[in-house]
Amino acid sequence: MPMLEIRRHSKRNGDEAVHLSQEGVELARWSGTLMGPFEVVAASVAPRARETAIAMGFAVTLELPTLPNVNGFLQESQAATYDVGAPFTRLARLVNRRGSTASDYAHALARQWSDLMAPLGPGDAALVIGHGGHIECGLVTLFPEANHDEWGALFGYMEGARLHYDAVARRFHDIEFVRS
Repeated sequence: MPMLEIRRHSKRNGDEAVHLSQEGVELARWSGTLMGPFEVVAASVAPRARETAIAMGFAVTLELPTLPNVNGFLQESQAATYDVGAPFTRLARLVNRRGSTASDYAHALARQWSDLMAPLGPGDAALVIGHGGHIECGLVTLFPEANHDEWGALFGYMEGARLHYDAVARRFHDIEFVRS
């Protein structure tokens, strides 16, 4: 079965920095030695995502377009940080609110990932470099029945998950978290 590896981009100098820091390049370089090969390497349009993939040793083969409702998602997800419960559980409640921008955004992100898997064969793999808060919402959308309380903290730099894809059923299963 094909596998999708999803990772948060590497370190940068502050939340407003567009590019990776030297420490971020070194962390990505080290992380890249532990994974691959990938048939597809996708990154968001943000420079830090592309720089992460390249520092890992992988050429970006696909740029993922920014989804049109990202600003609404960011506003709604910021409000959810003050909600009660474990981080992934709070995000699950947010994306399960039918008709919310966050729900629409998370489902569109999950569809992007599913579309990446369509051309892959058994044993193939794809890598997505994305952003903290975003990839977690995509994961709770793909695994709505999971016990999100057990998923732990939101992802730090270079953390993420590996997902296996059932091409016949056209769905992801067997999530494995990758932590530092």
